[in-house]
Amino acid sequence: MISSFANIFGYLLNFLYNLLSNYGLAIIIFSIILKIILLPISIKQQKTMKKTSKVQLEMKEIQEKYKNDAEKLNKEIMNLYKRENVSPFSGCLSAIIQIVLLFSVFYLVRSPLTYMKKVDSELINQYREELQQEGKINTAYPEIAIINEKGNQDEQVKINMGFLGLDLSSVPTQNINNIKTWIIPVLYVISSIVSIKVTTKVQASNNNTNEKIELDENGNVKEKEVDPMTQTNKMMGWFMPVMSVSIAMVAPLGLALYWLINNLLMISERVILTKLLDKEDTENA
Repeated sequence: MISSFANIFGYLLNFLYNLLSNYGLAIIIFSIILKIILLPISIKQQKTMKKTSKVQLEMKEIQEKYKNDAEKLNKEIMNLYKRENVSPFSGCLSAIIQIVLLFSVFYLVRSPLTYMKKVDSELINQYREELQQEGKINTAYPEIAIINEKGNQDEQVKINMGFLGLDLSSVPTQNINNIKTWIIPVLYVISSIVSIKVTTKVQASNNNTNEKIELDENGNVKEKEVDPMTQTNKMMGWFMPVMSVSIAMVAPLGLALYWLINNLLMISERVILTKLLDKEDTENA
């Protein structure tokens, strides 16, 4: 399935590359187009996030009310999900899409001759064998090696990997002493931290909007309980960036560039959608 998506994305990336004659610019425009295509899902996800915070608060009340009646508790919880039109697995779709995109683009950037240029596999294997005999092949990214070694001789395997003085075919862990190789990954790490903070702030805002102050029997404010679902969301919020950063360290810079642009777009999208949805809630109140 992943290779199928990589193949489809390859048609779009190759079209943009042929149009712009620049691999870096093609990746940037590719990222923007992909984000626009997925915008309806992002809007739905943001709305679901707001609904989920409300459902969690009502669920706590139900759990307290029917804590001694498991059958009634389960029935009321299912009625709550049905009434609010929220699925307990609503976050799964977003996670699946992120994972599919992550590995699809990784496949695409790792093997651009196969998925982007659609070069005949026999020619790729021929060049791979030649470079193996010459000791110039990288076992992790053989097609990148073919582009670098054979691109000047054969237009079929030529891709201009230069972008703003950077070589997008470079792999950070294989070029540790080259400071320029680390520029995009470092920017990506910074953008990931900002993205996590923005997401956390949005979730906190949603929770505070619906939060009720509870008092104990002495009239003191009860300490907030840690909600398992909220904790799970926070863990997932860190898991994806950490996994992406780990892969970006051992992948060609083109992948890190895609993730960097995607992060910047996601931050802007989340901020704008939050303001629009908050305004919509205020007008409907």
